[in-house]
Amino acid sequence: MGEKSFTAARRLRWALGFALLLLALALFFVWSLMSGSVALRAGEVLSAVLSGGGSDLAADVIWKIRLPRLLAGMVLGGALALSGYLLQVFFHNPIAGPFVLGISSGAKLTVALALIFVLRQHRMASAAFLILAAFAGAMLSMAFVLLMARRVRGMSMLVISGMMIGYICSAITDFVVTFASDADIVNLHNWSMGSFSGMSWDNVRVMTAVVAAAGVGSFLLAKPIGAFQMGEDYAQSVGVPLKALRYLLVLLSSLLSACVAAFAGPVSFVGIAVPYLMRALFQTNAPIVLIPACFLGGALCCQVCDMIARTVFAPTELSISTVTAIFGAPIVLVMMVRRRRDGL
Repeated sequence: MGEKSFTAARRLRWALGFALLLLALALFFVWSLMSGSVALRAGEVLSAVLSGGGSDLAADVIWKIRLPRLLAGMVLGGALALSGYLLQVFFHNPIAGPFVLGISSGAKLTVALALIFVLRQHRMASAAFLILAAFAGAMLSMAFVLLMARRVRGMSMLVISGMMIGYICSAITDFVVTFASDADIVNLHNWSMGSFSGMSWDNVRVMTAVVAAAGVGSFLLAKPIGAFQMGEDYAQSVGVPLKALRYLLVLLSSLLSACVAAFAGPVSFVGIAVPYLMRALFQTNAPIVLIPACFLGGALCCQVCDMIARTVFAPTELSISTVTAIFGAPIVLVMMVRRRRDGL
């Protein structure tokens, strides 16, 4: 009876956690639609949304600017948090993340170089082209991290190695963007700092398709991931193909972080902080719970941070990484202190 009561209480906690996330997402979604340099009333927002667009100012602001941006921020935020979770599973360490390990910076570098090449040919880069370029950079950075993982001892040295490759990639990106002569290339500066601005409906459709496919793939791996977390010997004993699982974790996490870098540039700390917060909220390490929870938590985190970035000093807009670092860095510091205190 005690076992059943514990299971029922745990499921109730999970249900309440998901309900809280969905409610917060809905509330901040509406608030974000109303907020900005052009403030809109709830009635104006509702009328513009129901009309499906129009020629008035409210409809233009909602359908051409805020809705695509909000949806993109939610999709990419969820992708970033899920990518961080998969990397933490792979390395068996909650400090791992696409930004800290330099994967986001590698993706940013290849996207910047690809864009410069395309723009100099007086052509437009397609979304698929940007994602492929970002994926190539993410995989190259991941290959470097995996190579270092074989040669260094301890997660701290691996993190330092990842940070170094991240700094090198960011320095090269800043150099080529800063000294680019074409005006269109110079405008990449905002993207290189991390931003959800300028999103189109075509962008939203492409990123949603890519992230949905990777998200479903991650969810289907929930059972093997759960066994992998209990130890490699146990995973092998229950028939989990460890080599294939590792490859899939790398590919899925790289694809998710590449999609974020392709459309929004580098976004810091979300991939580390959100999985930690979701574990604390749901009080579990079960992948079948944490995979959707991380996605919803990442969507909420980036939605809130983006609203702050574009409204606090409107019409001046902050980079999204500036805001996520303000909130995410203290969470990571607390996490590291607790791990040190617990002897982990």
